Amino acid sequence: MRKNKINKTYLLISLLVFGLAIFGCVMVYSASFYSAQIRYSNKYFFLIKQVIGVILGIVGFVFFTYIDYHILKKIRYPILIITIVLLVCVFIPGFGVESFGAKRWINLLGVSIQPSELAKFSLVIFVASYLSDNHDKIKTFKALLPVFLVGGILCVLVILEPSMSVTMCIAIVIFFMLIVGGMSKKHTIFFSCCGASLIPLLIISEPYRLKRLFAFIDPWLSPQGEGFQLIQSLYSLGSGGWFGVGLFNSRQKYLFLPFAESDFIFSIIGEEFGYVGCIVLMLTYLVLVYLLIKIALNAKDRFGCLLVIGIAYIIGVQMLLNVAVVTGSIPPTGLPLPFISAGSTSLLVFMSAIGVVLNVDRQSRRIKF
Repeated sequence: MRKNKINKTYLLISLLVFGLAIFGCVMVYSASFYSAQIRYSNKYFFLIKQVIGVILGIVGFVFFTYIDYHILKKIRYPILIITIVLLVCVFIPGFGVESFGAKRWINLLGVSIQPSELAKFSLVIFVASYLSDNHDKIKTFKALLPVFLVGGILCVLVILEPSMSVTMCIAIVIFFMLIVGGMSKKHTIFFSCCGASLIPLLIISEPYRLKRLFAFIDPWLSPQGEGFQLIQSLYSLGSGGWFGVGLFNSRQKYLFLPFAESDFIFSIIGEEFGYVGCIVLMLTYLVLVYLLIKIALNAKDRFGCLLVIGIAYIIGVQMLLNVAVVTGSIPPTGLPLPFISAGSTSLLVFMSAIGVVLNVDRQSRRIKF
């Protein structure tokens, strides 16, 4: 009976993840076939890249499901160093690839890689390792410094790309992991205040962020400028109604909504599947996060628990931030929807992370799938 329960957990998580990935391929094609035909003379351009990402993600998923997750703890420093080097490479001419004023990608043998996607999970591995080794000291301010030092280095490199959204995601995940790891209440309040005061400084430090803030407050102040994308996103969501206009029938993807296949794909989902479809999708994410947290609570050691908690937080936080952006709940900023938005690097790291989660579950129950 116990073995059957384990298999159900494995199958349910696999079904949710693969279901999201396959749904992502369908939606990437739906959101991009017109723009891909115009820009690349191939309406399957983004779909092909997404399918390749899913295949790579499946390889990563299977690999990490059966590789002892404690290896990640042993090689946490090499992983961290490689991540930092890759983040630096985006600024090196010849390696870095610039798109729409942002340097977030590197080109390796004709393949584009987004190091910031790797940075989120590299940091989770480091923080989980550090907290598991120093859980008896974590209530002291001194013990928190290594986490904030490493997290600060990664956040600075990411914000320079610039990518405030990924920086916020990293910072929020670190903060919640520290709370779970045993950070004291006074330190929680102190760092909460510091983080809250830092956000306005980051916004006013760059003119484009300030323009986005004004566009968030009233997008109609600049309907053809900074407010354009949010307005088109709201048009897309609004026209979907309760049940949507039907798959492949979105109108906003015809070059009205920028980045429809990536950061704003949730808007196309809302237009084609309506309010009900959006709720079902969000519930799917919540069920997945719930299952991951459940696995974390049953992990056989502190490292496994914190590792899975960190992965669950990344998925949950990134999903909520993406939805908040496209619905105009927070100022516009680019952040992909996990497992669905166009991006091979994102698919590879997220599906590999789920493999790590299942390995933690597998070892905690000592039953092979």
